[in-house]
Amino acid sequence: MNLHEYQGKEVLNSFGVTIQRGIVAHTPEEAVAAAKKLTQETGTGWHVIKAQVHAGGRGKGGGVKLAKNLDQVKSIANDIIGMNLITPQTSAEGKKVHQVLVAEDVYYPGDSEPEEYYISVLLNRVTGKNMVMYSTEGGMDIETVAEETPHLIFHEEIDPSTGLLPFQARKVAFNLGLSGMAFKQMTKFVTALVKAYESSDSSMFEINPVLKTSDDKIIAVDAKVSIDDNALYRHKDYEAMRDLREENPVEVEARAVGLNYVDLDGNVGCMVNGAGLAMATMDLIKQAGGEPANFLDVGGTADAERVEAAFNLILKDPAVKAILVNIFGGIVRCDRVAQGIVDAYKNMGTIKVPIIVRLQGTNADIAKELIDNSGLDVQSAIEFQEAADKVQAVLG
Repeated sequence: MNLHEYQGKEVLNSFGVTIQRGIVAHTPEEAVAAAKKLTQETGTGWHVIKAQVHAGGRGKGGGVKLAKNLDQVKSIANDIIGMNLITPQTSAEGKKVHQVLVAEDVYYPGDSEPEEYYISVLLNRVTGKNMVMYSTEGGMDIETVAEETPHLIFHEEIDPSTGLLPFQARKVAFNLGLSGMAFKQMTKFVTALVKAYESSDSSMFEINPVLKTSDDKIIAVDAKVSIDDNALYRHKDYEAMRDLREENPVEVEARAVGLNYVDLDGNVGCMVNGAGLAMATMDLIKQAGGEPANFLDVGGTADAERVEAAFNLILKDPAVKAILVNIFGGIVRCDRVAQGIVDAYKNMGTIKVPIIVRLQGTNADIAKELIDNSGLDVQSAIEFQEAADKVQAVLG
């Protein structure tokens, strides 16, 4: 589950990570009130107005602007709220902005120039350990840094038996070229950041940029936070932060009926029981010359109601040219699934795309008879290759 910047900063701040202070606003008037309050609390005269959407690169699309007075705060907020913000991480249509973050200006003058760094905490899937990834090239796309100057990206792996050790936090500060007060502030910042990541059951924290101010404070100016969905039962307060307006509506609908669904860009819909079989089915579709339109795991209780809900989800995608149902009957009986498919087909009326059904396992022979004798335009298959051939045939 992704969080907005202001929500991510709330999580960080609750674990002692120093953040750029800000107040969320839903109207230009609220933005002005927020700016006035920040001025009273922080003394800042300038404010940064930031669009709150689940996408990076907001500044490139005009979603982050500096306001030097209250009139500009109102004008900029009025321009950003309600706009369709297009960034390198959105579709061509962009994302509608419903709210902005009015933040304090932390790039104030001083004895030294502010400096920007990149720091993230995430899982290294190769080693199975969490790691801190960081660079002196803050404010830039990390992909660009990795491609053009990979020697400027550093990694610090975290042993799960010990957690982040003090010398590792100091090493981060040293590699970023810090000294004195900034060095001490960075070690505290990194330690608190890792604690926040682990305690919140997150899958990624990305702070870009982390700012060293002109008076050597270390501040999270941005915050991209993703919470592991599987751990949300332990964090009801984070679950309440979910913004369904920012999520794929079909995936939201699937979650509401208890189906594991991920929307993809393809032409063959998949309905499978079990994540591993679902991945193998997607490979099968590609080998047959198609592209999977979704990942859909119906689980072990594939009754008529659940199957019908799955069909409805798949058919919401106009790009779907065929549907492959691939069920292994272990816990669930194949004949029960087959009857669910027949009942769902009848309940839904005419389905205009071909359906290939492969059922293997408990009562698979009975299931094939049910499908073949249903009188419906549903093709049955026994073997993987047979299913692939039928997918290839219907795609032409």
